[in-house]
Amino acid sequence: MAAKKFHVKKDDMVMVIAGKEKGKSGKVVRVFPEKGRIVVENLNMIKRHTRPNRANAEGGIVEKEAAIDASNVLLLCGACNKAARTGVRILDDGTKTRFCKKCNEIVDK
Repeated sequence: MAAKKFHVKKDDMVMVIAGKEKGKSGKVVRVFPEKGRIVVENLNMIKRHTRPNRANAEGGIVEKEAAIDASNVLLLCGACNKAARTGVRILDDGTKTRFCKKCNEIVDK
């Protein structure tokens, strides 16, 4: 199965539009294109029970972020500060860039 192309990348600011974390925003930490999921910083926290081992001297309950589906987030536009759909535009020099469909500004730096 081929990996999907995403509308968000690592280090993008996104807003969750569906699920228990709806309305919250954060930074994308990891992207899993083969599974269609992303990890957002401090969102969708789960408790993981870990056993003591050599790497982790003490065991216990560890809180960490779980992956959410990429279709449940929208990119936050830096210009209009709103969650918006993005499109792809080819610039004059031939490079592809993402743009906000609400304010028509380029999202990529």
